[in-house]
Amino acid sequence: MTQLQIFLEKLHHTYGITDAGQVADYIPELSKANPDWFGISVVTTDGQVFNIGDTAKNFTIQSISKVFAYGLALEDHGREVLFEKVGVEPTGDPFNSIIRLDEGSHRPYNPMINAGAIATTSLLKGDGPTDKLNRLLKMFEHYTGHEVFIDMPTFISERATGHRNRAMAHLMLNFGMIDKDIDAALDLYFQQCAVMVNCCDLATMAATLANHGTNPITQVRAVSEDYVRDLLSVMYTCGMYNRAGEWAYRVGIPAKSGVSGGILAVVPGKAGIATFSPPIDDNGNSVRGLRVFEALSKQYNLHMFDLSMGRCIFCI
Repeated sequence: MTQLQIFLEKLHHTYGITDAGQVADYIPELSKANPDWFGISVVTTDGQVFNIGDTAKNFTIQSISKVFAYGLALEDHGREVLFEKVGVEPTGDPFNSIIRLDEGSHRPYNPMINAGAIATTSLLKGDGPTDKLNRLLKMFEHYTGHEVFIDMPTFISERATGHRNRAMAHLMLNFGMIDKDIDAALDLYFQQCAVMVNCCDLATMAATLANHGTNPITQVRAVSEDYVRDLLSVMYTCGMYNRAGEWAYRVGIPAKSGVSGGILAVVPGKAGIATFSPPIDDNGNSVRGLRVFEALSKQYNLHMFDLSMGRCIFCI
């Protein structure tokens, strides 16, 4: 057994007994998650896989999907066109805030908040809703290495309760940030968030970004290498909801979280790391996941500004 596997098992045992946080319930389907589910996965850029706990348990990807939809939109339109519609600035506001849409340029601040993600998804190319959805699912397949599916109960639940997201879409339509077919854009966004993955999938997706956009297990290119830097940049500054600054300070690698309990993070050129645990804090981040990543960063010098970054985590 490698030192990395031993340390992952230690983390799983240490933080598995943590009972802080609450399972998200504002989307009714998410409230059904078992708070005891807990998994940790690492996938290296040379294709090695390390798992502990509930790493094969499927759950909906939620906001983590925003990173990968942004990459597809960049490939569809390029940086400058996308930048006219969606910025790259952190907000300091909740991910579902409407307030800043009525300020300044009326452009969403970044693609990791709901308004920016809806605008991004609305830009995806395709001959109608079905073609757009199929392109989105194929993109996720390239990252995970296998076919992915949408959890229909979650999609229906999100569509039925997504009133704030509809309000954002109408505001952006008013300001000319999205096209008039709001319902189609929102349905695609809700479907995107309801894609089913597991913890090992997330680590593989992160490892694909760490590997310059090529899946390290299948060797299939998932995103152009030209845009990997863009994705990692917005993940680093905006990926962890209102905890993005503290994450950058304490952990120091690009990451994205989702309210279903997943967190993925990228150690550029080295590996992808993911955790899954449904209880989340007030900012929407998995409580156990945060503690695991802080411990990993400290143990293995993963912080981007540590000169000995990743000094031994990959000496396996």
